[in-house]
Amino acid sequence: METHAEVKTRTLISICKNFTHKTMKFLKLSLSSLLAATMLFSSCQSTAPLAGSGNTERTTQAKTAEGDKQGMNKTTKGGLIGAGGGAVIGGLIGNRLGNTAAGAIVGAAVGGATGAVIGRRMDKQAEELERSMESAKVERVGEAIRVNFDSGILFNINSAELSAGAKRDIEKLAKTLQEYQGTDVIIEGHTDNTGSYELNKRLSERRAEAVAAYARSLGVDGSRLQAKGYSYDQPIADNTTAEGRAQNRRVEIIIVANEELKEAAESGQVR
Repeated sequence: METHAEVKTRTLISICKNFTHKTMKFLKLSLSSLLAATMLFSSCQSTAPLAGSGNTERTTQAKTAEGDKQGMNKTTKGGLIGAGGGAVIGGLIGNRLGNTAAGAIVGAAVGGATGAVIGRRMDKQAEELERSMESAKVERVGEAIRVNFDSGILFNINSAELSAGAKRDIEKLAKTLQEYQGTDVIIEGHTDNTGSYELNKRLSERRAEAVAAYARSLGVDGSRLQAKGYSYDQPIADNTTAEGRAQNRRVEIIIVANEELKEAAESGQVR
């Protein structure tokens, strides 16, 4: 017959064993859960969209592939706008150009194979412009061409009358526009913040229109041209410095594919 003390001891040992078994089982489960959670978290990290990329999915693998494409030509970049990451690329273009110019470029982009065809055509046109125009900066962005004129080269101070040098450059621009049909041309006038807003608004409009009017006089279809003035609403540099104000006094020309060219590229008529 077991004594009361022996029964109490055996019961206590049994309770301890049961507790130990359950504790070990719980710990194993916890470790398994932790491992699974870690693997899931790692997987999510490699596939989740990057912050600030909107709805565009950017995987680690895609990011690596993107790095491999750094040497790709401008035509390929144009083709990627619609095919993958339009919101991200649109954002980059917006940061690079700013405001209405960026909006025009992103809004006119089609991407994919059609965008690549248009990009090749824009490459050729931009190369011709860069070779022939002395007083302008020519840049290929996406599926568009951006031409930036320092207004100090185009016009005298507070004037909207084109200089002789400006006319020569616009003549070269008009020649390429006639050679490469199927594009719309946005001409933007911008000023620094010296003087009143209204005075600069009128001056920027007159300067943009002066460029458009001279292009029309050279035979460019007026329906392709759109002239706008923005006063000092869209600076690209610091207006508190002389150098910044000089950069802000400019005329920007944006060349984008129109609907006819997009349809021709999509149907294979333009290659």
